[in-house]
Amino acid sequence: MEKGRLEAFSDGVIAIIITIMVLELKVPHGTEWSVLMPLLPKFLCYVLSFLYVGIYWNNHHHLLKACRRVTSGIMWANLHLLFWLSLLPFVTGWMGENHFAQQPALLYGLVLFVAAISYFILQTLIVADHGKDSHLATAIGADYKGWLSLLLYVIGIVLTFWKPMLGSLIYTLVAVMWLIPDRRLEKVLHQSHRSSDKG
Repeated sequence: MEKGRLEAFSDGVIAIIITIMVLELKVPHGTEWSVLMPLLPKFLCYVLSFLYVGIYWNNHHHLLKACRRVTSGIMWANLHLLFWLSLLPFVTGWMGENHFAQQPALLYGLVLFVAAISYFILQTLIVADHGKDSHLATAIGADYKGWLSLLLYVIGIVLTFWKPMLGSLIYTLVAVMWLIPDRRLEKVLHQSHRSSDKG
């Protein structure tokens, strides 16, 4: 498969995920501001999940741009990532409907955790295809931010057994952490453009 087809397919799936999530926000009956209050937990869950989908879309875009070719392993790893991301509308709706209750918050965290692992697998396969001495491998390095995210997800999941809202706050912290721009892959893309211009 051409790299462009994989990008287009992934973008389409991610767009559908966002669309399904927003459709969970049912229009209330009534015209007063008070009718919106029961929707607040759902809306907060939607905002959090929208941030996560946006973060994955952004990082996925840069990762595939840095990828020189698509192998069958990369294709399957990409599908694996999209599968877990496609579960976000369900766990988002369940957690919002039940006001961040324990089991929904626990499942939400588990989906985030496995999605992060699936992204790590995709990233590892792409780096391996480039070689351990490539610019891409050097840019990603030990990926401390990725490992820290996995640790925080585990902490958040454990906290949901005690205080579900604390677990949700940890999930939010991870999202905020990834909102800080990560320039590693952009540097690789810039270097590859400069190399091609010289050639």
